[in-house]
Amino acid sequence: MMSIFNIFDPMTNQFFSFNWISIYFPLLFLPMNFWLMPSRWNNLWNLLFEFMNNELNVILKKKIYKINFISIFSMIMMINFMGLFSYIFTASSHMSMNLSLSLPMWLSFMIIGWFFNTNHMLTHQVPQGTPKILMPFMVLIELISNIIRPGTLSIRLTANMIAGHLLLTLISNNGNKLMFLFMIMLIMSQTMLMLLELSVAMIQSYVFTILLSLYSQEI
Repeated sequence: MMSIFNIFDPMTNQFFSFNWISIYFPLLFLPMNFWLMPSRWNNLWNLLFEFMNNELNVILKKKIYKINFISIFSMIMMINFMGLFSYIFTASSHMSMNLSLSLPMWLSFMIIGWFFNTNHMLTHQVPQGTPKILMPFMVLIELISNIIRPGTLSIRLTANMIAGHLLLTLISNNGNKLMFLFMIMLIMSQTMLMLLELSVAMIQSYVFTILLSLYSQEI
């Protein structure tokens, strides 16, 4: 079991975990508009940003807010993609990184909301049409659901990254012991799983960003 989970071990050195340097690898793949002519890679990024901009237009109105959330989306997506390459550490499979993204954002939303929109935050604790006898319970439920939001965001991203990588590792462990026909079936299943992981890498970054933007809208 330890050999399976070694792919998630960030400690390559007793003094410093060099695996965390993989967070900066996506910077190598960003298109450099100031140095290169527009290319297909550049156009792909523009299409991706335009898609996210249209999605966030429904939730957010100010342009500066959308830029911040699009930056978070692109960073998480590229880190997820880089984790699919061999011998590259998947940083988004660790709660320490995912919590460092979700917790400060959630705390800033709560501080701004309770200091500047206190009445709105209080009324948001009780859904419209709730019977008076159920109001204390609804306040308690809404408070708990609000507190666990950064944890659920982090756990969702972590669990999806770990599950896919573990499945790929477990299936490929016995590949050298199979006959030729089963080897072909294994390669086909691994290819399908890799395509699934590519979609999961994008979907999870999209879900993380959209949920954060929805939480920001509530304040």
